[in-house]
Amino acid sequence: MHAMQYEITLPAEYDMEIIRERVATRGHLLDAFPGLGLKAYLVREREAGSPVNQYAPFYLWAAPEGMNAFLWGPGFQGIVNDFGRPVVQHWTGLAYEEGPAAASAPGTATRRRTPLGEAAAPGEAAAEAVARHSREARRDGVVASALAVDPRHWELLTFTLWAGAEAPADEGERFRVLHLSAPGRAALGTGRQW
Repeated sequence: MHAMQYEITLPAEYDMEIIRERVATRGHLLDAFPGLGLKAYLVREREAGSPVNQYAPFYLWAAPEGMNAFLWGPGFQGIVNDFGRPVVQHWTGLAYEEGPAAASAPGTATRRRTPLGEAAAPGEAAAEAVARHSREARRDGVVASALAVDPRHWELLTFTLWAGAEAPADEGERFRVLHLSAPGRAALGTGRQW
């Protein structure tokens, strides 16, 4: 599993209805994309309490070939054409879990980044994080959750989809989910990824 996200930060006065319309008319195009586990079409809006207006899609890839086909194909080129080429963040997957609300459509998502200290043994830190993630994914309202690591910056990433309109406030950065494409969600597997 590979996690990937790009963030397009928009001006404070930007009409976010443009993004909602974009997702409403184009979101379905990845509903059957080969190699894609899931894509959450995410936004943050200043009027809803976010510090920024942002379009920030998040992907979990079941196969690297799918990620490559997307990045070098017309889907990502559409983003480049409309907004310029964003930095694409990516993380190596450590664990994926379906939550108690797995059958629900997600309304919100959270992203939490946790640095791994320089003294932390990578293998031990990853194993502890996976065990913690497994427990956290069992909480009420969790649709699905992924744990990944950026070994360049030694940072853990926890991404969680939540049923309903409000994610817990203490879970990190919060996003609204406009659409979920999940053609290969079952192929993401569950539990530890190594």
